Amino acid sequence: MRKRHALVISLLVILNLGSVGAQSMKGHTEAEPLSNSPGDPARGRAIVASRQSGLCLLCHSGPFPEERFQGNLAPELGMSAANLSAPELRARIMDPSRFNPNTIMPSYYRDDHLYRVAAKFKGQTILSGQEIEDVVAYLVSLNNQNPK
Repeated sequence: MRKRHALVISLLVILNLGSVGAQSMKGHTEAEPLSNSPGDPARGRAIVASRQSGLCLLCHSGPFPEERFQGNLAPELGMSAANLSAPELRARIMDPSRFNPNTIMPSYYRDDHLYRVAAKFKGQTILSGQEIEDVVAYLVSLNNQNPK
């Protein structure tokens, strides 16, 4: 019996220590910005429209008249952002699998528990903290353009 208790306590300690370095999310939000500089909506728009970094338009569509081919697998970006605050948007960009484990959207700010990652990209996030803040600022600006 004593061994069983020791094993249970050991497992709980190990599981608890594994989450120490993780970014903490409260509910469905990530209240703390990921950088010291505020997000820049113009840079965020460029990341969202980029076919090399954000790749958002592979699945989403949005107010990008210059982009001929836009996705139709995911909601239009204005609709996606319409009912979400900056902390909620940040959390969904960082790790959308927390909200939908079956999502095909990549986790832009996660570097663990990923599969089929090329060796040179292991341990790296897709976007930096500043880039995520820029994307969040752009998506929030879409909300401001279309008040409820």
